[in-house]
Amino acid sequence: MKRKIYDELIKWKNNTDNIKPLMILGVRQCGKTYIINEFCQKEFDNYVSINLFDNNDVIDLYNSNLNSDEKYNRLKLLLDFDIDKENTCLFIDEIQQCEALISELKYFCEKHNNVRIICAGSLLGVKLKRAKTSFPVGKVKMLTMYPMNFEEFLWAMNQELLIDTIKDCYTNNKQISSPVHEKALTLYRTYLFTGGMPESVQNVVSIKGDYIKYDDSILEDILTSYFNDMSKYVTSESEVLKIRRVYNSLPSQLSNVSNKFQYSKIEKKGKARDYDTSIDWLLASNMVLSCKCVKLPEIPLEGFVDNDIFKLYLSDVGILNSILKISISDILNDNISLYKGVIVENYVANELISNGHNLYYYRNSNNTNEIDFLLYNEDGIIPIEIKASNNTKAKSLSNYIEQFHPKYSIRISTKDFGYDPKNKIKSIPLYATFLL
Repeated sequence: MKRKIYDELIKWKNNTDNIKPLMILGVRQCGKTYIINEFCQKEFDNYVSINLFDNNDVIDLYNSNLNSDEKYNRLKLLLDFDIDKENTCLFIDEIQQCEALISELKYFCEKHNNVRIICAGSLLGVKLKRAKTSFPVGKVKMLTMYPMNFEEFLWAMNQELLIDTIKDCYTNNKQISSPVHEKALTLYRTYLFTGGMPESVQNVVSIKGDYIKYDDSILEDILTSYFNDMSKYVTSESEVLKIRRVYNSLPSQLSNVSNKFQYSKIEKKGKARDYDTSIDWLLASNMVLSCKCVKLPEIPLEGFVDNDIFKLYLSDVGILNSILKISISDILNDNISLYKGVIVENYVANELISNGHNLYYYRNSNNTNEIDFLLYNEDGIIPIEIKASNNTKAKSLSNYIEQFHPKYSIRISTKDFGYDPKNKIKSIPLYATFLL
């Protein structure tokens, strides 16, 4: 399936001035191995791959006391291939299995930068954060891959014409026709239960609109695999329990009226010192996304972050709905009741992060005014208000506009495209969030 990160891989290949090994991070089963294999097969004359789950010889080699030159020459012997050949790429999958090989990427960058190397792995972010050896800072290019966003989902559903129509209406602030609007909303709601995990998306493509046949065990199995992997990269069983407690608390955290992460939601007397390490683990694994609270929406946003207040979103809205056990029919019929706002907010967070935005939200000092997300772009700081339905009354947004006078604001809802010139509010449907 077509993925946006492919364009970034092409840029890396075409950059001949500053060649570095490429490391791709991302939550487990988001499609890293698939897209790297596809890229290497299409774009290089010669392609060699190693999966360190299946290759203890390479791990033993890099854990040995040989010098770097000797290791490199013996690697070629083990591969039975001369990776110095022109237009060759070496893909090292599950590289987290060998910390010494991660450190050796500096040697590849400095001594053999004619060789293109791509690395990926499960929970690689966690491994890097807890590595005992030094990471080759400045010698490796890093990219983060996320689950498929809604545009990639539409590509998989062969909806290129719909994408073009959505883009045209977004750019020109013109309404889409009612039948097309409803079609797009149905596809958006379909995405809410599939999420962006490629296996889940592939399943919904294969059933050709007969959603009752969707295999909801796919997301359940992915979630189970997350926790099965966890035991390999933690220090103790008690740490596993703490991480699971934090993760399992997230649906209730997101519905919390205080609109912030609360340690007391994990356990009655929970404190930051008890669970900060667990949150760091989940962030490093890309299983959750952090949204920082800003007390003053000024440039730079990072300079006005309140480090004690934040939200955590799940990395995939399909996983969230799987945890909540909401039926496919209720999602398609928009019968989600009080949790609709939680799901929609998580969906928007996923779309924003996949487009390279850092996540921020605003709340004033007395907690009487809050904006769901803040974007920082060429137009300055832009507030985003999210509505899960057609009800678009937003007192908080009106107060924000009156106080801070942004160049324009964005309101996301189930309503059609529109623009309010008086208040400078650009309205976009939920299915067009991928264009932000």
